[in-house]
Amino acid sequence: MIFTKDHEMTRMAIRDFIKKEINPNMDEWEEKGHTPLHDLFKKMGDLGFLGIRYDTKYGGEGLDYWYDLIFLEELGHIQGLGPSIAITVQTHMATPAIYEFGSEYLKETYLKPAIAGDMVTSIAVTESGAGSDVASLATTAKREGDEYVINGSKTFITNGTQADYLTLLARTSDEPGYHSYSLFVVPTDLPGFQVSKKLDKLGMRSSDTAELFFDNLRIPVENLIGEEGEGFIYQMQQFQHERFSVMPPAYVIAKDIIDMTVGYIKERMVFGKPLIKRQVLQHRLAEWLTDMECLRGICHLAVEKKEAGVDATREITMGKLKAANLIQDVAAGCIQMYGGMGYMNEMLITRYYRDVRILSVGGGADEVMCDVIAKMEGY
Repeated sequence: MIFTKDHEMTRMAIRDFIKKEINPNMDEWEEKGHTPLHDLFKKMGDLGFLGIRYDTKYGGEGLDYWYDLIFLEELGHIQGLGPSIAITVQTHMATPAIYEFGSEYLKETYLKPAIAGDMVTSIAVTESGAGSDVASLATTAKREGDEYVINGSKTFITNGTQADYLTLLARTSDEPGYHSYSLFVVPTDLPGFQVSKKLDKLGMRSSDTAELFFDNLRIPVENLIGEEGEGFIYQMQQFQHERFSVMPPAYVIAKDIIDMTVGYIKERMVFGKPLIKRQVLQHRLAEWLTDMECLRGICHLAVEKKEAGVDATREITMGKLKAANLIQDVAAGCIQMYGGMGYMNEMLITRYYRDVRILSVGGGADEVMCDVIAKMEGY
């Protein structure tokens, strides 16, 4: 894909926003363990950044997947994964199912405010006993008249302490099989909702992650997304948006880490020579750059398929697996090149090193990605 002038104008607008509104605040947000999402998302919503692909009818930009790719690439320039993950939860995890399967009521009441940045949202699927194995979740939603009554808990929920509503997957039947689950929009200002605790994480410290509890929380039937019993299917489709959202930022982050590291090892003298002159390091950097271009290529292929309405699960699964492993290799290799300074928290490389570890777990663990690929190949 050769990007047009319009593409590049969008790219520069997003890049300028990150440069002015996010990166100067990263140290403070990391220290506080909190990104002010209502303030940040309102600014982004006003600029049209939270609804790149969504129909203009709901306040979106109505643009294609190539613009979405650009948006995700530019998020990679944020100096830490906390805000970027929080943003993609809003744009690629919690709202796609509402857009694709939700009623007009849900789109008007919840999707539009999320696109405008007037509401913060979150995806509530994971439980202590159900992570990659989504079918094991235990949170229930029992229908009583014109309401559903929700009981259970969710954990590792990004944006969980700030969300105005959740896109929540719950069990609506005790029958076996994949048609026993449903997706709901769950406002967090209702009786029966509680943030049990904010979780203390290894990385992404500027992103709030929470454990949530539901005690006889009642929502109207209108808050069901699509059809009852089809939530598992909807969620599996949503995972493709989520997993793709990891891929473009990964090769951009990797390149930023490399550029930052090269700048450092050009100045670092070891045995009378700049460290960059060591052939072993040059070759390592060259291999990473090559891997990055391969990842970029699979991203472009996935976009081409999505634009053509062709299933891109294979490419997205492979890309998610490659992205997680590549960015961890780069962060670990580059922190080694920093030597003792790489162990200092004052260095940006240490933040990247902590933050990227989650990518082999969140959105589907590496092992699950390998299982999916193997099954698709008929192994």
